[in-house]
Amino acid sequence: MNPLPSASTALAAFAALVLSACATAQPGAYDVYEQARVLASTPVYQAVQTQQPRQECWEEQVQYQSQAPQSATPGLLGALIGGALGNAVGNHKTNKQVGTVVGAIIGGSIGSDIGRNRGAGSAYQIETVERCRTVYANVQQEKLVGYDVRYSYNGVQRTVRMPYDPGASVRVRVDVEPVF
Repeated sequence: MNPLPSASTALAAFAALVLSACATAQPGAYDVYEQARVLASTPVYQAVQTQQPRQECWEEQVQYQSQAPQSATPGLLGALIGGALGNAVGNHKTNKQVGTVVGAIIGGSIGSDIGRNRGAGSAYQIETVERCRTVYANVQQEKLVGYDVRYSYNGVQRTVRMPYDPGASVRVRVDVEPVF
């Protein structure tokens, strides 16, 4: 037995391989690319509306009441005076002690109220402050979406929209298929 195949067997295998490749060829497998002359290239725009933020600021006057420093003196004086009056009113030792404590509490409360009311309503100040806010304005712009390109190939004119301006020529695909 001859381990090598004969020439006719090898030729038949090669022909079968070529025919199977032709039968399974994808569309466009015979594509050829050429240049076509551009006749016109017109930019195409689309209106696009966007919102642009901007800051709007103004000055305004604000009135506020300033806090005067609080003193403990009116409350302490009221407690001392109330305690002394409570002690003077009591007859016995127990009554004097109770009168002193009650007088000190009531006198301290009255003194604190008087001290608070003296400072209230007198210390108003006006200050100018800047206020800002963000506002959005609708802005309409023209956006380039592509080019309508008119070209001529083999005497036939065609138009296509492209994302860029191709210049003087455009690359075209010429599909060649064998006829059996």
